[in-house]
Amino acid sequence: MSTTTTSSASRVPAQRSGTEAAPGKTPRVRRRGERSPLAKVLTHGILAVASLIALFPVVWLVYLSLGPDKDDYLHPGNILSKATLDNYGDVLEHTQFFYWAASTLIVALGTTLVGVLFAATTGYAVSRMRFPGYRTLMWVLLLTQAFPIAVLIVPIYEIFSELGLIDTYQGLILINCTTIVPYCTWLLKGYFDTIPGEIDEAGRIDGLSPFGTFWRLILPLAKPGIAVAAFYAFITAFAEVAFANTFLLSDTKYTFAIGLSSFVSEHDAQWNLMAATAVLIAIPVTAFFYLVQKHLVTGLTAGGTKG
Repeated sequence: MSTTTTSSASRVPAQRSGTEAAPGKTPRVRRRGERSPLAKVLTHGILAVASLIALFPVVWLVYLSLGPDKDDYLHPGNILSKATLDNYGDVLEHTQFFYWAASTLIVALGTTLVGVLFAATTGYAVSRMRFPGYRTLMWVLLLTQAFPIAVLIVPIYEIFSELGLIDTYQGLILINCTTIVPYCTWLLKGYFDTIPGEIDEAGRIDGLSPFGTFWRLILPLAKPGIAVAAFYAFITAFAEVAFANTFLLSDTKYTFAIGLSSFVSEHDAQWNLMAATAVLIAIPVTAFFYLVQKHLVTGLTAGGTKG
């Protein structure tokens, strides 16, 4: 009995040692949701290519802005050997760039402030209140987007001429709001619908008026939606061309979009200066995006109510 027991015991370590001697033969089990090495390589490769495609126009614009001649875009290979920053100096010193910047910021920020304020209050009213015609109001706002700008310019010009709003920032801000308010109202109305109604009830219990509830309780929770609407309004007003070209007559009141067109005429095109101006124009847009990007997320309403 002792001999048999000893031999059996000696075989067990032998089997275990044999198993431990070749751990590489055991296939690795892939966890659920884990990508294979090939899938990871393909994903990163596709993302890298997409990033290069997105960055190429920006890099190309910066590269063309370094060419000293207006025709350097025809021979881009020669730009690197004679690259210079003189174009930026010419734009800043010999054009109305700072007037264009001031006009653009006044119009863009004014449109953002007025447009988002009207859109937020309208969207909140339609989301929470059931007054006669609230559904019709939203469809009317949507219908206003169906009219082409060319059709609207003439009657608006006649109206603004009577009101003395031609060649004024106020007039251009009001016109931009006609485009921005309908879209932002739909955007914010949908966002307000996601905020629990119990928050409004809590505000009323605490003695807040409807506007007090909106201002003190709803708006802080709606920061992501407000940020998206503000960014859309700012970019739209910043890059708007048709209305600005029609209603702004003084060259010192031109926005960037109109100022850029001054570099191209029927007989001449200064592409190097236009490229340099375009690079400078991107700075305020990037700064504004940096200010609002932390709010461009969703889910801030989670935990707003218990249960």
